[in-house]
Amino acid sequence: MHNIAQDLLNALRATHEILEALLDGCTQEQATTARGGDEGWSIVEVICHLRDAEEQALSRMRLMRDNAHRVSVAYDQDLWARERNYAEASLREALAAFNRFRAQHVTELAQFSPQEWERTGQHEEQGTITISSHTLHMVSHDALHAAQIARQLKSAILP
Repeated sequence: MHNIAQDLLNALRATHEILEALLDGCTQEQATTARGGDEGWSIVEVICHLRDAEEQALSRMRLMRDNAHRVSVAYDQDLWARERNYAEASLREALAAFNRFRAQHVTELAQFSPQEWERTGQHEEQGTITISSHTLHMVSHDALHAAQIARQLKSAILP
């Protein structure tokens, strides 16, 4: 029988290793010039997006954990990219911040009972979500952006 919570935690933990391996040897210049994906973001912009999405995921999880059925507001990722100046960010600093948020998130999720994984909240755009479904969304989000970064690196190295 699958342990869904453990599978989700393992996937969340793996993202750190995946990103570190993908970005091993990637220079700041490559990270700012290799673009791709629907947003046309550079690698550093994608890492900033992952960092901020993780910060929001941690906040949403805590909201659901502490206050059942509370409304979680959406955010405009393109606005954040401009306001937070993703394009000028340091790749290594953004990655380190992502890793800190992720480590804290995993630490807190690892303490949950099976019932706590099913605590609910209301997302402004998605409707009712659970901690489990939101965590699954983040795992998928990680995978999509890791694949995006891999494609961007491939095109930067092999034009």
